[in-house]
Amino acid sequence: MSYTQLSVGSGSRTARRTFEFGRTYVVRPKGRHQATIVWLHGLGDNGSSWSQLLECLPLPNIKWICPTAPTRSVALLGGYSCTAWFDVGELSEDGPDDWEGLDASAAHIANLLSTEPADVKVGIGGFSMGAAMALYSGTCCVLGRFGNGNPYPVNLRAVVGLSGWLPGSRGLKNKVERSHEAARRAASLPVLLLHGTGDDVVQHKYGEKSANSLTMAGFRTLTFKSYDGLGHYTVPREMDEVSNWLTTRLGLGGSRT
Repeated sequence: MSYTQLSVGSGSRTARRTFEFGRTYVVRPKGRHQATIVWLHGLGDNGSSWSQLLECLPLPNIKWICPTAPTRSVALLGGYSCTAWFDVGELSEDGPDDWEGLDASAAHIANLLSTEPADVKVGIGGFSMGAAMALYSGTCCVLGRFGNGNPYPVNLRAVVGLSGWLPGSRGLKNKVERSHEAARRAASLPVLLLHGTGDDVVQHKYGEKSANSLTMAGFRTLTFKSYDGLGHYTVPREMDEVSNWLTTRLGLGGSRT
């Protein structure tokens, strides 16, 4: 699937960038379908590896959708091309934001959720750059629009970020405070952030700063948990935390029928 974004360049020129997304992997629920979560991989990865891990979690009532990011040139890698949800110059909340890339991926993700049944709760989660994308999608949901001003079409019920950071954090507080509706949504959207203190790719301090930025912007239903010594990878006890949190926050039943 491709997503074309129109951007205005200098003068009267316009430039189009078309993002070709890779294969989407779906893990069907083993029990009654109560929730659907789009899970986003990290830089250079694909949806397949995470679909295999998520299928093993004790969450029979969740349908997992694991898309694959477009292959694009990444500034962080000196222009080398690999799968990436957006361009990034440094893995932190302090670098410049690729709004065009962020909006294209956020729209693609929202589109994957837009056809889910009305009685199914939907959410977004991810690891590393995927976590950054999940958090950006969460802020779009709260603000009711993408960065380009187009309306955000999905009502997210949960956002999970592992070893990630928050794009667009600098202006978030002011944007939320301008709207009573945005403030209400921010206060009620459950967010889970988990980060290892030994992470040498996306440093723990960036995860901590992201949690603080969200809290200051009015995200009151936020949990931030550190894992002592954990590097830039996941471990079973971290995924247990994700499973327990989703079960509680989404009100998932134990029935497999």
